[in-house]
Amino acid sequence: MTLPSETIYHRTLPLGSDPALRRRHMVVDEPLQGNMRFGLLLEILDKVAEETALQYVNQFHPTARVVTAAIDNIVIRHAVDVTRDLTVAASINHVGRSSLEIGIRVEQPGEPHLHIASCYFTMVARSGYGEGMTSVVLPPLDYIEPIEKRRAGKALARREEYRQQQLALREPPSREEYQLLADLHQALEEPGFSGLLCRRLETDAWERMYPEQENVPFMIFGGYLIRRAFELSSICSELVAPDRSIIAAVNRINFFCPVRMGDKLHFTARVVYTSDSFICVEAGIERISRDRTSKALSNSCLFTFANVDRDLQHCPVPTVYPATYAEDARYLAAHRSLQSLLRHENRI
Repeated sequence: MTLPSETIYHRTLPLGSDPALRRRHMVVDEPLQGNMRFGLLLEILDKVAEETALQYVNQFHPTARVVTAAIDNIVIRHAVDVTRDLTVAASINHVGRSSLEIGIRVEQPGEPHLHIASCYFTMVARSGYGEGMTSVVLPPLDYIEPIEKRRAGKALARREEYRQQQLALREPPSREEYQLLADLHQALEEPGFSGLLCRRLETDAWERMYPEQENVPFMIFGGYLIRRAFELSSICSELVAPDRSIIAAVNRINFFCPVRMGDKLHFTARVVYTSDSFICVEAGIERISRDRTSKALSNSCLFTFANVDRDLQHCPVPTVYPATYAEDARYLAAHRSLQSLLRHENRI
């Protein structure tokens, strides 16, 4: 298995024929467009990415495993109809030294045929555990067909674009960005100001990790972590959305360090930016070891939600106001991230 076409992995969620499964994936028990638990779908997609990567890695390293390093740019093109089957098709777009980019296409077949989203997961192959954990070297894929070469090229371009975005975060604001922040700060000084302050738009939760959340030995399933982060972020977005908040895009999710049984996790979510109908929520997961001797950031996430009416038409949201240097930095980073998404997709 060295051709991208040989790495294809399929999975179907029979939502149309399995009432119990359909109910588990519903947000509310009523007929509603887009009534799909996206956090649960994220968890499933992470598992699909893992299984796709393992098929390739275990050919060369039978005892190796893969972990998620990042999830990049999931744009929701259509709301899921929870009464119809959902299909997931994954394949490997590119293999680096020890990393793999998994492309996943989520669709609903039938009439109308719906392309729900395209997703990109970066997985890393590992061997060993704890202090003895090392990366494993992977042989490259053979890109024969033009479409395979294009996908590999796009995978490298996404990696470089993210690197450039990280470098840009260190750059001072442009003239337009400076004026945007200056106008927001000036509004704060106006008599009778009653706008939404970023510092008041936060939610958090605590949770202990137990064996049922483990995926591979001694490590908590990353898909479970991002589902919980998304669910808290969705609740946080409702602090701003005057109508109904639904997911529009996953800008980026990073995995920094593993979480283990017994760790205590602090989930935080904060609204950092709004524009038109869009609400950007930044989420973080901090892990505290069982003996409380170590603390580290496990995950960082940036989600974009849209405020919509019952017919899923976009509706405007209030402006949010940063008041500190840290809030300005988060506001500007989310502004740049959303503008980049909108440029790629024209409109989410």
